[in-house]
Amino acid sequence: MRVGLHALGIGDGARPEVIRAVAVAAEAHGFARLWCGEHVVLVDEPDSRYPYSADGRIAVPADADWLDPLLALGFAAAVTSRIELATGVLLLPEHNPVVVAKQAATLDVLSAGRFGLGVGVGWSAEEFAALGVPFAARGRRTDEYLAAIRILWADDPASFAGEFTRFDAIRVNPKPLRGARLPVLVGGNGDAALRRAAALADGWYGFNVPVADIPARVAVLADACARRGRALGDLTVAVAPSDATPEDLPGLAAAGVTELVVVAAPPAAPGEAATWVAELARRWIRPGG
Repeated sequence: MRVGLHALGIGDGARPEVIRAVAVAAEAHGFARLWCGEHVVLVDEPDSRYPYSADGRIAVPADADWLDPLLALGFAAAVTSRIELATGVLLLPEHNPVVVAKQAATLDVLSAGRFGLGVGVGWSAEEFAALGVPFAARGRRTDEYLAAIRILWADDPASFAGEFTRFDAIRVNPKPLRGARLPVLVGGNGDAALRRAAALADGWYGFNVPVADIPARVAVLADACARRGRALGDLTVAVAPSDATPEDLPGLAAAGVTELVVVAAPPAAPGEAATWVAELARRWIRPGG
């Protein structure tokens, strides 16, 4: 099973010297991919419920540094050469899809084809309001934006007419190195996200999922794939469990998980990053060895 690391972009992980140290060490110690998430806006007392914790509250303080994930991964790409990179996740309906298509293709080219676009629909009504984007219909908006982005990656010139975006005979270059085959992963733990992954994407990213719930979530994804004439094996199944131990890895692999994502906060001192990453690798990539 591949092992990814979700550690960059927030707090101490937003500092360039820490990003450099963690990225270099993660590549050296065999991590498959670096993940970086997004929030443009946080508020001190949100009314919106955070869906990835039991108490409905996000653990990141509202005043913490939180880097733009595409820019942060671009920095990580510049100091590495092999490790893959992914947004985990970019909140797609908050963005202009033409701009996202351009940014993703740019990062893919600069990283020599190492980038995967992980997207989600978002959960914070306050964030959408601050950006001037309707919170309602964000799922439909996400689906349409993904279709438009695929066309922008594939066609030159490209045209699209939808409910939320339209363009006619435009040229958006560069194209990703794999064109429209640049991997798209859908984040979210609910059935709608799993159906979206099966219908529109190349993989699923489940975040903070209890280990006991993962087989059932993967089974829903497999059923959604079958209804679309796809096999589960056609998709990347990446999961960041909330409570996993290395002893859970065989069972997760048997359930269909192809990438375990370790979520951890890096040390504040860049000089400690290599030892920190090495310990994570010993625990998760080479358990017992």
